[in-house]
Amino acid sequence: MSDEPIRGKVAAIINRRELALNVGEDDGVAVGMRFAILNSKGVGITDPDTGAPLGDIPVIKTVVKVTRVDGPKLATARTFRTVPGKPGVAEALLRSSSNWAGTPTRVETLSIDPSRADVVEIEDEDSFIKRGDTAVQTFGDEYDDYA
Repeated sequence: MSDEPIRGKVAAIINRRELALNVGEDDGVAVGMRFAILNSKGVGITDPDTGAPLGDIPVIKTVVKVTRVDGPKLATARTFRTVPGKPGVAEALLRSSSNWAGTPTRVETLSIDPSRADVVEIEDEDSFIKRGDTAVQTFGDEYDDYA
């Protein structure tokens, strides 16, 4: 196994939690591997004193876990991180909040509108992950969840 992370791209959005990657058996992809899906632009960092460019930092959109290796250059991956819910009535009373119902903890989806949790199939324009986004293998658990 190489110390270099496997790099690929999002080949397709399958549904609200799954996507296809253009890496597979030939690249050493295995079930359980995690890939960070990156914003294609990143963030350009400049020196605050001189204004000189220091470099770019990738911005992570999400992290997915490989659930199937479907061929030499194809793998399926799924979201797995949880998004914590928000407290309901008790918290609203304590903090004078108007959010009486609260929201439940849920599994992260690829959907731009997370309130549409009932929708399984999503169109490309409804996903914040885009075909062609870079996917880079991640080795740690630093992106497991939002908590």
